[in-house]
Amino acid sequence: MGRVDAIVIGSGIGGLVAGSLLARYGWRVVVCESHAKPGGAAHGFEHAGFRFDTGPSFFCGLGDPASINPLRQVLTVLGEELETIAYDPLGIYHLPEGDLPIFCKLDRYREAIAHFTPQGAQEFAAFEQRMLVLYEGLRQIPTLSLRPDWRGLGEVLWRYPGALLRLLPQLPTIQGSAGDVLDATVRDPWVRRLVDLECFLLSGLKAAETVAPEVSFMLGERSRSVVDYPLGGGEAIIQALVRGLEAWGGELRLNAHVDKVWVEDGQVRGVKLRRGEVIEAPVVISNATLWDTVTHLLKPEVVPASLHQLANQTAAIDSFMHLHLGIRAEGLDNLCGHHVVLHDGETDLTTPGNTCMISMPSVWDASLAPPGHHVLHAYTLEPFEGWQRDHTYKDKKQARAATLYRAVERVIPDVRDRMVVERIGTPLTHARYLRRHRGTYGPAIAAHQGQFPPPQTPIPGLYRVGDSTLPGIGVPAVAASGILCANALVSPAQTAELLPLIGKRP
Repeated sequence: MGRVDAIVIGSGIGGLVAGSLLARYGWRVVVCESHAKPGGAAHGFEHAGFRFDTGPSFFCGLGDPASINPLRQVLTVLGEELETIAYDPLGIYHLPEGDLPIFCKLDRYREAIAHFTPQGAQEFAAFEQRMLVLYEGLRQIPTLSLRPDWRGLGEVLWRYPGALLRLLPQLPTIQGSAGDVLDATVRDPWVRRLVDLECFLLSGLKAAETVAPEVSFMLGERSRSVVDYPLGGGEAIIQALVRGLEAWGGELRLNAHVDKVWVEDGQVRGVKLRRGEVIEAPVVISNATLWDTVTHLLKPEVVPASLHQLANQTAAIDSFMHLHLGIRAEGLDNLCGHHVVLHDGETDLTTPGNTCMISMPSVWDASLAPPGHHVLHAYTLEPFEGWQRDHTYKDKKQARAATLYRAVERVIPDVRDRMVVERIGTPLTHARYLRRHRGTYGPAIAAHQGQFPPPQTPIPGLYRVGDSTLPGIGVPAVAASGILCANALVSPAQTAELLPLIGKRP
């Protein structure tokens, strides 16, 4: 039996941020990861010389010290840097009406929209302006300074009174959805669908269900900071967080599957590992989903009714189909690294298989593939229902991957002839390797219908981070959840010591 100050279950970005920040604050922290590799949904894998991302592939501000990206702020205070490459446009949307380049600079983006709808471009400018006003207010308050308790408001009032005054007129927008702003500014149906698509790629939900601050952050960062990709792939981010954790005295334990959170007399006491080991700690932070935390990590008799009710009432977004390809690159010059294909404009874009995302990061980082080749990751929503590992599984994988191949062929028509490696993932793959409830992308908590819960839980000593906690889905959001959790466990004075380190360009 060992004893530490805090145990983090899971080494996704949220868990690693919480653990590394607590180590930075001087806590003795152990991060327990069930798998042989860290990273959770952001881990990668290698096959036949190809290095694939499995999850996020779009990042902002990683190479910009002044970025307000919460992940960048954490890396700065940990003393870690990432080598990145900036690019523009960030991608191409292949729509039924034609191809739309998504430029980072919003004036160029509006020009591209105007080729399809000049009136819509003017209306989008009004939407964009409303979002940027909110962004300019929010950026004055660093995420690293925030905490999810009553002391948090006092700290912000004291440190950033001007920013709060600037945000007061924006309070209805902050509390509303991107759809509210869209309804007030845009009538053009083509642009409305475009904004829905942008929101869907961001949160898994359309504009009416996506909170406005998330969209304002996305538009603001990609135009005011930089869109960039970490050399070495998404795994480079995980490696930097692990380095930071260990540099400040924390420990990452791989192949350390937590069987149960140890709760005694209503208080967290530590965790019990599957192999029989017990680690004692007064604080346990779960980076598992809400449903997996309640169902698998806690014994039924210790789950408070309020937490059980929260898990039962929170809907989940569908899982994914994944297509990982290694392809020959000859003749594929001047490719864009990101593509989104909308197959049918008359069908709801959230329909599984209708919207397909494609990432080819070897366009920027040639080390991810053997010489003369590219890595390609395509994915689309896919329901968990109906999937089982039986005699039909292999054929069903191929059949359900057809929409992904059709999307890739929109970009590379002869992709099947170029293919040297193929790996197809299903919701069962997603659930198995990420240990996520039904392989879900995250909770479907729509604006105006609910709020993401804070890191605190009704069980003293048990905290949660990740995409089923405040502020929600996406790399910046889960990094912010780790910040909020860590800051909830230390004094405001300790947090204040780190603030002078961030937000400065050399």
